[in-house]
Amino acid sequence: MGRPPRSPLTREGILRAALALVDEEGAAALSTPRLAARLGVKGPSLYNHVSSRDEIIDGIRELIAAEMELDASIHPWTAAVDSWARAYRTAIAAHPHAIPLLAGRPVRSAAALRGYAAAFDVLRAAGWPEDHLMPFVQSFEYFLAGSALALVDAPIALPLPEDELPPGLDPFLNAPPDYRDIAFDAGLAALIRGFQATLDTLRTATDR
Repeated sequence: MGRPPRSPLTREGILRAALALVDEEGAAALSTPRLAARLGVKGPSLYNHVSSRDEIIDGIRELIAAEMELDASIHPWTAAVDSWARAYRTAIAAHPHAIPLLAGRPVRSAAALRGYAAAFDVLRAAGWPEDHLMPFVQSFEYFLAGSALALVDAPIALPLPEDELPPGLDPFLNAPPDYRDIAFDAGLAALIRGFQATLDTLRTATDR
């Protein structure tokens, strides 16, 4: 009996296989030969659908960005931003090994750019001035990127022999298991409150 026919290669299938490879084996595992072997094809077959490893990485960003869409139907705008931030963190938490691949790369995926456009629309509707939109979104991305990197940090361990530790480290050494979640919630709430206060100030200045 012959083998069942293999499903034809598609760009989306290649990208999903690439993301699965990174999820399971880490960023260093992503190579054309490894990906082709995973798909049961020869390396050159991939290039009928993707032009390079860089395009594959951009495609991985597309897949992850699609998991963190901003819901513009949520009101007020602060709740929409809170929801988006949590979706962002959840998506990154599901694919922490992709972080080294995406860090520092220019945004070129359509899905990521649509995410920016959706965020700008929500902020415009809330009354944010145009020149504040990119700084606002970038500030949130700085915070979210930092929280994402913390998800792949090693658990807190004793960094030095106990007799060499400086005094006063109890909060560091006895942090609760969910300290990252507590930090994320506190930081996100403070950031949103700060931006709401900024918007209130801008509105007051405009009304004068």
